Amino acid sequence: MYRVALIVLIFVWGSVSILCEGVLARSLSKQVTEILRNRITIPRESQHIVCRAELLCGSDVLPRFYYRRGFQPAWITDDGWLSQAMILVNAIHEARSEGLRPADYHLGTIEALVAQIRYNKARGMPLEPNDLADLDFLLTDAFLIYGSHLLKGRVNPETIHSEWFVKNRDADLPQVLQSALDADQINRALESLRPQRTGYIRLKRALMQYRDILQKGGLAALPRGPTLQRGDQGMRVASLRSRLTASGDLDGILAMDDEDLFNEILELAVHGFQRRHGLRVDGIVGPATLKALNVPMEERVRQIELNLERWRWLPHDFGHRYILVNAANFKLDVVENGRIIMTMRVVVGRRFWHTPVFSGQMTYLELNPYWHVPQKIASMDLLPKIKEDPNYLTRQNIRVFQSWEARAPEIQPESVDWTQITEENLFFKLRQEPGPKNALGRVKFMFPNKFGVYIHDTPAKGLFQRLRRDFSAGCIRIEKPFELLAYLLRSDPRWTREKIIAAINSRETQIVPLPEPIPVHLLYWTAWVDESGKVHYREDIYGRDKPLDEALNEPPPTR
Repeated sequence: MYRVALIVLIFVWGSVSILCEGVLARSLSKQVTEILRNRITIPRESQHIVCRAELLCGSDVLPRFYYRRGFQPAWITDDGWLSQAMILVNAIHEARSEGLRPADYHLGTIEALVAQIRYNKARGMPLEPNDLADLDFLLTDAFLIYGSHLLKGRVNPETIHSEWFVKNRDADLPQVLQSALDADQINRALESLRPQRTGYIRLKRALMQYRDILQKGGLAALPRGPTLQRGDQGMRVASLRSRLTASGDLDGILAMDDEDLFNEILELAVHGFQRRHGLRVDGIVGPATLKALNVPMEERVRQIELNLERWRWLPHDFGHRYILVNAANFKLDVVENGRIIMTMRVVVGRRFWHTPVFSGQMTYLELNPYWHVPQKIASMDLLPKIKEDPNYLTRQNIRVFQSWEARAPEIQPESVDWTQITEENLFFKLRQEPGPKNALGRVKFMFPNKFGVYIHDTPAKGLFQRLRRDFSAGCIRIEKPFELLAYLLRSDPRWTREKIIAAINSRETQIVPLPEPIPVHLLYWTAWVDESGKVHYREDIYGRDKPLDEALNEPPPTR
């Protein structure tokens, strides 16, 4: 009987002990919930939330996330934290593979806090509710900010300033986080936010490869000296072979033949390098090619990181067919189902009239367009020519109107004393008539936008033979306007080749709606990877890389 009573007593005592531990655990969870509630709902001097001296950049969406949860912690359990918390920490470490900085997402503070909690727990010390609340806040904010940067980029392309505060642009990030926690799929959620396009994935892969080269010491510079070309021999030729082998332009096995001789195989490798860098493809290592060969690997790595950021600015879906212009490459591609079906050279804006970056929808084209000369072009480009040659306007088939009002009367150019006209008092409207001399050529392609930019033909065909083609006032002049025209109207039976030619020869202005509108993406990539896996680099013609680099280097804001 005593033994039975003892067993019952032990059982009851154990049950009471377990019950007490459960009460304490629930009490801890409630304490964390209450701390989260107070920090969010109690009025603050600032609208922002600060945790462990770090500003929580998701302050505008954190409350919504925790309100939906009834202020219950998202990452914390009675024993410390969920496994998804450490998965997020590991994912933040991998931010480097996206060209982003792990330290920007509270990583140091989170890991220090985790280490402190683990240490206290190992010594049998009770878990501190405030520490757990801090950890929950920091993990949530890290996911929201990192997710926001993956989704739309860290820098605002219109201001070139870092975007630190979460903006719900194309996704409800609090809901994305909640769904990820419910399904234990933090990694999958982050993967869904980063660009899925092949170009981004290729560039990420190139970043890893180039960092690996950098970690092994980078690429040796080619010693300065005279121009190298086929037939030359010596130590600089051997250095050139080594350099092109390391960059993948020359097959390592082929590089072993005639090590110090500039032979046909080496010349072909130079061709490939020049093509990848937008240089004149002549197989000669002159000043421009030597300069490109000797760009430090650190700069190339950074160039890749900058262009990964540019990818994050873009729509995640370009459309099944679209027109893509890379201003830095002076090229236009027409893409269908991931394949380039048409490509052509283009002329883009000068540095002080650069072609902007944006996406639009081409909806119509105009045959035999008038050119209403913009005031800036009229004063800066045309006015000096008019003053120098009184017959310039007549020869260029440009008419003059009293003002920019719709029914402004036309005036004769010779009635104006052009010597007295300046940029400040040039109020006339200049309009060039349709015809072969028209600056817009015989067709322009319209995708309405706030920049007033469009794609058009040009009478200045010789410019397409230049290597660097930044001569316009922002619009895009194209090499093959009639091929693009035929492609865009191919599904409209009314526009046969004969009818297109007849309409153009009539010199009458005609607006033609496209049977199928097509997306247009005007981009600026100074680094990208082609279908064969080759990394291409281009000169930063507009000087945009430096301000982007500075913006990406901006530290997170402090309170």
